[in-house]
Amino acid sequence: MKRIVAVVVALALFFFGIMASLFNILWASDWQDTFNEYTNSEFPPSFVVEEGNTSNKIAILNIEGTIMDTGPQGVFGSEAYNHELTIEALKEIISSDDIKGILLNVNSPGGGVYESAEIHKYLMEAKEAGKTIYSSMGGMAASGGYYVSAPADKIFASDETLTGSIGVIMQSINYSQLAEDYGVEFETYASGDMKEMLSGHKDPSQEEQEYVQNMVDSMYQDFVDVVAEGRGMDQKRVEALADGRIYLGEDAMENGLVDEMGYLEDAMASMKESIGGNPQIIEYGQGQGNRLSLNYGAASLMDRLIGKTEIAQIESLLKNRQGIEPMYLYEK
Repeated sequence: MKRIVAVVVALALFFFGIMASLFNILWASDWQDTFNEYTNSEFPPSFVVEEGNTSNKIAILNIEGTIMDTGPQGVFGSEAYNHELTIEALKEIISSDDIKGILLNVNSPGGGVYESAEIHKYLMEAKEAGKTIYSSMGGMAASGGYYVSAPADKIFASDETLTGSIGVIMQSINYSQLAEDYGVEFETYASGDMKEMLSGHKDPSQEEQEYVQNMVDSMYQDFVDVVAEGRGMDQKRVEALADGRIYLGEDAMENGLVDEMGYLEDAMASMKESIGGNPQIIEYGQGQGNRLSLNYGAASLMDRLIGKTEIAQIESLLKNRQGIEPMYLYEK
């Protein structure tokens, strides 16, 4: 009986310690005020960066991290990029007569083909609505990061910027040899030969390889078209640059993918001059005073608490072995 009581007490102390750690982290972030402020705010959230003429605004839109729609970002989310916020911000910008310019702050290796194309669609609508668009590239604006920058009236990069990587990639994991080595056999019942396309338990057939390559080529052509239209370049010239390689900022300016060398503040100064007057600067996203994301320490703690074991990761791999997504992505 004493042993049972001791075990119960130990477990209680363990969970109490975890909850206390989480509480301290949230308290340190002033989470209660943050939560109240956030729940009472409108979506998409925005805040004023610099006061000025409220009928002559410039909107900063941050596109940072992998461009993927990961769904709603909860309190414990650590994703830097929020696709829903980006799209809703663009819709609001398009409908607002007060916002005259958009400054994209891009620091991304790219991401999903669909998400990149959706951002591009609304940026084109913004241009049609008369908005001036500039893109300021940070440390990286590659693949999808360049795709969303292409419609900009002016693109800025620094000497340190990695950009380009114009192309499409699709990957699957072929673990058929691993399965054979361990005596694992797959019993699959499919309605057609192509239903198992890109399944990892077998080598792809010639027909599958050709079909997937045609898909990749079609999406690649869309990318080339976007760059050619956005940059006013000849298709052949774009194709010569679009072999998947990355470029440093200065090289990108020399080959026509970038207009000027500079950082975010340089791009902003140039846009202010272009817009004229004394524009108010607003930024979409969570301001410094109302961010709900936990710091890395909290995220790491949650990972340890709910993280998957190696066996669970393998089971997840097997469960989700089909469903490969095409990407405008530069993988380091």
